[in-house]
Amino acid sequence: MKKPYLLTKEGVSELEQEHAELVGQRSQIAERIKTAREFGDLSENAEYSSARQEQERAEGRIAEIEAILQNVQIISKPKGDSKVQVGSKVKLKNASGTKEFQVVGTVEADPLNGKISDESPIGKALLGKKEGEEVEITTPADTTTYKIVDIS
Repeated sequence: MKKPYLLTKEGVSELEQEHAELVGQRSQIAERIKTAREFGDLSENAEYSSARQEQERAEGRIAEIEAILQNVQIISKPKGDSKVQVGSKVKLKNASGTKEFQVVGTVEADPLNGKISDESPIGKALLGKKEGEEVEITTPADTTTYKIVDIS
């Protein structure tokens, strides 16, 4: 069996929307290829090469999204459990301020928007911890100690 991809319901919706957009672009890309073919010699036709590359990228991403959606495992919001798990939103505090993260699967991870992978150093350090516990997070840049203020 293939490894399941952990995603929130929002993450699944975003992938489904991206898939629909890419499938919708197929006819436009095909039209660009057709038009570029009419310019003549394909070996020296930059428009044709560009359109074909765009088609390859789109088809590759469509296949990737379809594979993810076929093997998706929806992360439900944790209920009643006071431990950090995949899907939990965690508020951390230290002397320099507070930070909020949501622990998600690797496909949905977006550190700049506070979504961290369960396989990242921060995600691994947080998993299984309880509210009020101190957690030491080691990243390539440094090691910092935080107190878990809230888990939701």
